[in-house]
Amino acid sequence: MKLAEFWPRYVLAHQKPAMRGLHLIGTLSGLGLWVAAIVRLDWRLLVAGLVVGYGCAWIGHFVVEHNKPATFGHPFLSFASDHKMIFYMLTGQMSAEVERARAAKNR
Repeated sequence: MKLAEFWPRYVLAHQKPAMRGLHLIGTLSGLGLWVAAIVRLDWRLLVAGLVVGYGCAWIGHFVVEHNKPATFGHPFLSFASDHKMIFYMLTGQMSAEVERARAAKNR
């Protein structure tokens, strides 16, 4: 499966703003920990980045959206889509993506 095919499914699994907010917090915190790991040359911070990043996202899936994280079935597409979603969130485009995915699903 290609990212273009996967993306609409990913978006529909992240419809609630609280869910996307947890992803934003987790991803940016995880990336910050990875930068700290490189600066400090401490591999434990790499692990902490993964735990924080995925932990926030998975809590959101189980508690907010009540669905299964895409990471389990498509780890690489999920990782790429997460970063695409974060970019769209930071540039104010994500709500439009959700509406586009909803409209396509209802056709």
